[in-house]
Amino acid sequence: MSATAEREPLGSLYDYALLLHERSPDGPLPRDGEPYPDGKRHGGPLSDDPEFWRSDGVAVAVVLDRHFADPHARPADLVGPLHEVDVPIHQNHHVAAAALRADRQRVLDTGRWLVRHGSDRCAVTVGLALLATDHDPTDIDLIRTIGLLSNRFGPLAAKALRRRHDRGHEALLWLAQRVAGWGRVYVVEELCRYVTADTRAWLLRHSCDGDFLNGYYAWNVATAAHLHAAIVDTHADDEVVDHTGLLLRILAGCSGMGLTLEDYPPAPAVLAAHAAHRSRQEPTAARYVQSATIAAHLTGNSPRKCGCTAPQRDDIVRRYLTVLDRPEWRDTMRADHVLNDEYHTWFAGTVGRQLNLEPFRDRRSPGR
Repeated sequence: MSATAEREPLGSLYDYALLLHERSPDGPLPRDGEPYPDGKRHGGPLSDDPEFWRSDGVAVAVVLDRHFADPHARPADLVGPLHEVDVPIHQNHHVAAAALRADRQRVLDTGRWLVRHGSDRCAVTVGLALLATDHDPTDIDLIRTIGLLSNRFGPLAAKALRRRHDRGHEALLWLAQRVAGWGRVYVVEELCRYVTADTRAWLLRHSCDGDFLNGYYAWNVATAAHLHAAIVDTHADDEVVDHTGLLLRILAGCSGMGLTLEDYPPAPAVLAAHAAHRSRQEPTAARYVQSATIAAHLTGNSPRKCGCTAPQRDDIVRRYLTVLDRPEWRDTMRADHVLNDEYHTWFAGTVGRQLNLEPFRDRRSPGR
C-alpha cells in the first residue's frame, strides 16, 4: 500500500483519486496512483484458459441480473459478489446487455454509487461500465475524476465520456492532458474516434509524449487529426512542427504495435513538409536528434518501408542532412549539456555513425 494510503485511509477509490489530483492538478498522477488502497485484495495473473476469455463478463452479467431482479437490493450489496468474479476493464457486451435489461434510472443510480463510494476496484469498474451505457452529462465530473486512475479505469472512463457528446469531449480532452502510459493510449484512441476543432488542435501538438506506448495510436492521430493538411501549411507553428517530427519518428519504428509510415499514404508529402519547416526553425539538440533519427530510418530501410519511392526518399534525406550540416546546428548539438549521457552515447554510435554526422565523427560507439 502506498505511503499516502497508509497515512490517510480513504473510504473510496474516488476520494483517493481526488486527493492525488489535488496534489498534481495539471499532470498525470505519479505512477497512476498505484498501488491503489485496495491493492492487498487484488493480484495474480489472468487465466490463460481460452474459455476464460470467451466467457469474459458473463459472471458479472449474472451478478447484475440477479441484483436488478430484486427491487429491494441496494448498490452496496453488489460489492461483495463483484469481488468474487473476474471483472473486465474494457467495454463488454455481456455487462452492457445486463445494464440495458434493467431499469435505466436504477442502473444510473447504481453506477453512480459504485463509482463514488466503491472502495474495491471490481465494484468501481462495474459502476463505470454501467455509466458507459448511458449519456447523462451530469456524470461527467464523476467519470473523469475516477478516470485519473487511468491504467485501471481509463478504458471505460474514456468510453463513457465520449458518449456524453460535446461536454464529454471537453472532459475527455481534460483527462487526456492528465494521464500517461496505458491510460493515455485509451483516452487518445477515443479522442481520435470523433475529432472536434479543440481536440484536433491538441492531437496535433500534444497527443504523443514520447512514451513507447505512443506507437499504438500514432497512426490514428496522424489520420484522424489530418496531419497532412496541418504540416503542409506554410504557417504551421513550432509546436505542430515539433510534434509532427515526434509522430514521424514513432511511425518509423512502431512496427508490431501499430501502422507505420509504410501504411500512411501521405508519408512523402508529410516528410518533405516537415523537413522544409525544420530548415526554418531555430536549432535545438532535441530537433537535431529527432531529424537525424528520421533520416537514419529512411536511409536504413527500403523506400517501400518508408512509404516513399526511391527518389522521394533520397530527396527527403538530403533535405534533413542539409539542415543538420549547417554550422549553427552542428554547434548546438556539440554544446548540448547532456551530450555525454547514456542516450547520446548510444545515438553517437548508431545514428551519428550511420549518417556520418559531423558532431559525432570523433566519437566511438559503446563497447569499443
